[in-house]
Amino acid sequence: MREDSTTLVRTKRRAGSSAEPRPFLFLVLQCQRPLDPPARLSLDGVDEVSFGRGAARSFLRRSEGGRALLDVRLEDGWISSRHARITRDGGRLRLEDLGSTNGTFVNGVPQRSAALAEGDLIELGHTFFLFREVPAADDAPPAGDQPFGLATFAPALVERFTALRAVAPARIPVVLQGESGTGKEVIARAIHALSGRPGPFVAINCGALPDSLVESELFGHKKGAFSGAAEDRPGLIRAADKGTLFLDEIGDLPAASQTAFLRVLQESEVVAVGATRPVKVDLRVVVATHRDLPAMVERGDFRGDLFARLSGFVLELPPLRRRREDLGLLIAALLRRAAPDRAAEVSMSCEAARALLLREWRLNVRELEKCLATAVVLAGSGRVELDHLPPPVGAPRSSLPPEAPRSEAPSGERHRSAAEDQERREALIRLFREHRGNISAVARAMGKGRTQIHRWIARYGIEPADYRDG
Repeated sequence: MREDSTTLVRTKRRAGSSAEPRPFLFLVLQCQRPLDPPARLSLDGVDEVSFGRGAARSFLRRSEGGRALLDVRLEDGWISSRHARITRDGGRLRLEDLGSTNGTFVNGVPQRSAALAEGDLIELGHTFFLFREVPAADDAPPAGDQPFGLATFAPALVERFTALRAVAPARIPVVLQGESGTGKEVIARAIHALSGRPGPFVAINCGALPDSLVESELFGHKKGAFSGAAEDRPGLIRAADKGTLFLDEIGDLPAASQTAFLRVLQESEVVAVGATRPVKVDLRVVVATHRDLPAMVERGDFRGDLFARLSGFVLELPPLRRRREDLGLLIAALLRRAAPDRAAEVSMSCEAARALLLREWRLNVRELEKCLATAVVLAGSGRVELDHLPPPVGAPRSSLPPEAPRSEAPSGERHRSAAEDQERREALIRLFREHRGNISAVARAMGKGRTQIHRWIARYGIEPADYRDG
């Protein structure tokens, strides 16, 4: 069976709960063509996966001698015809290099053979895969077919996004929760697009409104209602009539305004400051917050009856570090936004792609978007290199020694095992904590030069700045 790049390799479901973790390989990114759609490959029941160069990307599942085989062919000139394979080693999966010209890397470290662990980043030529063991159904919809914001491979989100698409055409209020930068406004705009409502999408950041102006900005005001009210203003809520009202950081809405907004939801009407008669409004309300609203209700910081009115459908958006399988989807979408006229011409070096895929992205999708926008500008018409990525994502090129050719691993690193590399990474993290992120102090403690420490920082995805505050 030949499958295109966005189709999942379907396997027979194992006995047991659908929540049981299962092995998947995600084709996340190809450096020469980062806009190419990623893919999800199920390894459930597969005895061997072989990787090699092909005229076009293809995934062929076949049976040979009673063994289930998966042949992965990639249009990547840096991949050998017989590059690597994954086989079963007892209860684990093992990746082996088959004598390839440019080597096989796991988490940025060259490996001849390595047992795969949850979250490992596999690098073959200029193509990156992510290995994950996660609960997921075989019948998940192809991620690339979904609108921006609702495209995902993350098992925790697939089911919720499916439910959200069903809810979108209704007037049911939606609460979007999650860390800052996880894309809550993007989801809100997708809900509006799917709702079919003819009115506008109006976004309001409650935390950015001065307390003294919240009610006049939201509900409008009559001329002369207060000092400075020189004319009638309809307010932002009425501006969203027949459309979608998005209230970001709803947890910052003052108590008095919470009471007034509750009336808007209950009666579908708004009373402007200084007015005596209400005006009917037809609203779809979506709110977002990084705060724990139920805990705020318990403390009396947020009205329980307002929360009950708002929480028709609640969606928790996980941080980007917990949905790394979506990085390829997001990078492609964000490149199109950053350079709509030339996104198809953008390519990346392996070092830049590796830095993007190994980073934890503490500030989530917003940080990734700003990083890519900067890199595309700095790269101009050329390839995105490591030093085009803003610090601390990309280290300055002047601080790093020249890269060895991809076919030649540094002699001291060639035979290091995955366990030894993990031990070194943990030792580095301990020292960065002890020395509060001071690279020179860590270099002295290890008896190494600063350039070597910089090399390890890039290889192991460590951020010294994360440990400066202890």
